[in-house]
Amino acid sequence: MNARSPSRFWQRWLLAASALVLVFGLLLLVAPAAGLALFGVVAYQSTTALTQLDANVQTYLRLSHAVIGAVMIGWSVTLLVLVAGPFRRGERYAWWAVAGSMAAWFVPDTLYSLTSGFVGNAVLNVGFALLFAVPLAATFRDFAARD
Repeated sequence: MNARSPSRFWQRWLLAASALVLVFGLLLLVAPAAGLALFGVVAYQSTTALTQLDANVQTYLRLSHAVIGAVMIGWSVTLLVLVAGPFRRGERYAWWAVAGSMAAWFVPDTLYSLTSGFVGNAVLNVGFALLFAVPLAATFRDFAARD
């Protein structure tokens, strides 16, 4: 049994949040200098901190950011398809797929960031997570099981 369809407002919010993940992934993939500057700020509060590292380290960081960006692009495409189709139609599994994928990313990434001393990354994660948590919380009752 399908739940009722969530409001268009929350659907659009989730589509916009998913598109933002896609744009962020593209930034990491196609603008490696911007990625280094951003994560320099996140990790060390300096736009030049990572650019002062050895050239081989910078090359590896650019590769890492490109791979992370590509994964984010793939994840966001999946989110966009889920939200535009089954989530819009009120299919319960879509709500759980979006919420589950967020939790599967947020919990380990944030725990590792905190335990390794990179609080800035954890703060960035919270910002991204809130973009999804707010509409997911708002639509939870729409997807709750009914007898």
